[in-house]
Amino acid sequence: MKIKILFGIAFWSLLLLAGCNRDDISFDSPTQLLRFSTDTVFCDTVYNQMRSETYAVKVYNNENKDVLIPRIALEGGSGSLYRINVDGKVGTSFENVALRKKDSLYVFVEIAPVANAPEAIAEDKVVFNTPAGEQKVTLFSVVQDAEYFIKTDTNPNIISENTTWTNNKAKIIFGDLTIAEGKTLTMEKGTKVYFRKNSGMNFEKNSGLTVNGALGEEVIFRGDRSDTKYDTLPANWNGIKMEEGSLLKMNYARLFGGNVGLQLKKNDATINNSIFHTFQNVGIYGIHSQLTMNNVVMNNCGEADLAIAAGGDYTLNYCTLANYWNLNPSMSALGIYASDIWENENGEPEIGDFELNVNNSIIYGDTPDMITINKSNGNVLTFQYEFRNSLLKFTSNSGLTIGNTNTANEDPEFQNYFTQKMNLRVKANSKARSKGTNLNTPITATDIVGITRTYPATLGAYQ
Repeated sequence: MKIKILFGIAFWSLLLLAGCNRDDISFDSPTQLLRFSTDTVFCDTVYNQMRSETYAVKVYNNENKDVLIPRIALEGGSGSLYRINVDGKVGTSFENVALRKKDSLYVFVEIAPVANAPEAIAEDKVVFNTPAGEQKVTLFSVVQDAEYFIKTDTNPNIISENTTWTNNKAKIIFGDLTIAEGKTLTMEKGTKVYFRKNSGMNFEKNSGLTVNGALGEEVIFRGDRSDTKYDTLPANWNGIKMEEGSLLKMNYARLFGGNVGLQLKKNDATINNSIFHTFQNVGIYGIHSQLTMNNVVMNNCGEADLAIAAGGDYTLNYCTLANYWNLNPSMSALGIYASDIWENENGEPEIGDFELNVNNSIIYGDTPDMITINKSNGNVLTFQYEFRNSLLKFTSNSGLTIGNTNTANEDPEFQNYFTQKMNLRVKANSKARSKGTNLNTPITATDIVGITRTYPATLGAYQ
């Protein structure tokens, strides 16, 4: 009983003491300037009427006393495109904000703009007014006007007429966007296509995709999170799927950050002067298709840059297929995986004639065997592959038959193969230099950045 009484006295004494301490807190006016974690917040590029992610500025009280900050406010006031959250409250202006000695608080920032131009700069400042002086933290974002394609239970999200997209508005896709059978979607230079997580684009039978990008005005396909860190992360969107009989003509495009960049299924495709990188599974997946690639760069795809199934006819001219995938070491990270067999949606094997021709290209990366070619036990009329005047990485266990015109297992010495600053041009002393032949085609007379090739040219997409 005595123990219980002593415990009760101690408990109420502590509670009373704690209450007294709270009542005794006094806040003074700051006499020193506040300190901030940053003086500028660069927000993600945002789209018309879409809220950005939340950014944080940490505010420090370096004084040895508790202070009241007289005012924290957005300089643009209630008309600002930004909103801030201070001490758990959302608004544009706050008064007498308490900050304990040697402590800090967060000011959270976000933007949800209404665009009035194709692209504009949104700038404002968070102003801190104290007796020690006025301080400002700059808020900066790029705002793009946007057109939305949203799949819902009542909207199947189908383009049912021949359609042309231009660069006047970014295209934001939620869920799958479908291009109806027999219809063609054309994208003019500078068009930007952004996909929400788990979203993609499907082209039905006998439809078409024409991408008319230009050097410096490439057509962009990526996830809708355009903060810099997302440039190096895969699986932000699903990919583009093309069904039987559809036609792809692509020039100067950049696709990155998804699961499978482009899936071709029994269709014809030509891809020129384009870049595919950072896909969770495959950059380009061809199922019994006819594909020609000129001046194409690929890098950092989990399973393979280029995967081929059920045969088909594939030609690569002056292409650079690098793979330095390091996000999941269990994945194969190949340059090319090719097979004449494929298991269709019904679980049935399909086998097709197979032909692969690689000319004046580079296939290199971290994997010892960058090329895997599998011939099934099924009967096909043609199973043929040939590499000419290319730099290739493989081992004696690969089973490949490589002609003597190729360069084997020499590091091409890329300028920078990391996706943060990817530059797959080769250095001056690279073994890929002065090995390329004249293919006598207008498209390969210049490289991916428009430089005229002089022969013997540098292998790969860059002269």
